[in-house]
Amino acid sequence: MSGHSKWSTIKRKKGAADAKRAKIFTKLIREIATAARLGGGEPEANPRLRLAVEKSRAANMPKDNIGRAIQKGLGGGEDTAFEEVVYEGYGPGGTAILLEALTDNRNRTVSEVRHVLTKSGGNLGQAGCVAYLFEKRGLLAFERGDLDGDALLEAALEAGADDVVETAEVVEVVTAPTAFEAVKRSLAEAGFDPAEARISMEPSTTVTLEGNDAEAMLRLSDALEDLDDIQAVYANYDISEDAMARLAGP
Repeated sequence: MSGHSKWSTIKRKKGAADAKRAKIFTKLIREIATAARLGGGEPEANPRLRLAVEKSRAANMPKDNIGRAIQKGLGGGEDTAFEEVVYEGYGPGGTAILLEALTDNRNRTVSEVRHVLTKSGGNLGQAGCVAYLFEKRGLLAFERGDLDGDALLEAALEAGADDVVETAEVVEVVTAPTAFEAVKRSLAEAGFDPAEARISMEPSTTVTLEGNDAEAMLRLSDALEDLDDIQAVYANYDISEDAMARLAGP
């Protein structure tokens, strides 16, 4: 389980995401509108839109907001079209960082990204400088609770998952992007409902961070996620779960 996945899980369990609900809604609306614009407004025929709608429902976004976002993407209401941009750079301890953005102003977004990186001791790199270190994967995260881990492992592998990764609090099912929907559907039919489901960019190698570098990297990750135009932050750091829990606060 990658460092950024662990950090997201810990923050969600501590309720940190609830305090940023308006910002999360803004990002989800952009993703829904873009998915509808590129692939049509029917979730069943548009996997990207279906996933965005599921994420929005999980975040308790009102149904009307979801509908308006779809209509916006199809050309109703505001006519702003967001452009997909990827930024690459480096953070504390030589951490490789990959950012996915949806923006209506490239100059504004790159300026904000550069400012946040520089302020935290990192720097913005050229296209391709770290992308080769990441691979697109489907991820389904299941909270431990009373989960039957052995049954999930068996069901996941039978469904075509590539791997099952276990930590103290989460079991993560890893799939190829093309198998993501089929595995997710198969596990749901078997009674396994993920706490989180997403297509992610996972690192092939990691950098272990401790002490000041670990704290600085987590602060940087949060600062980048706070930018309105940034949809996803990926980084190849590895920080112990205990350290993350401590840095996340009470």
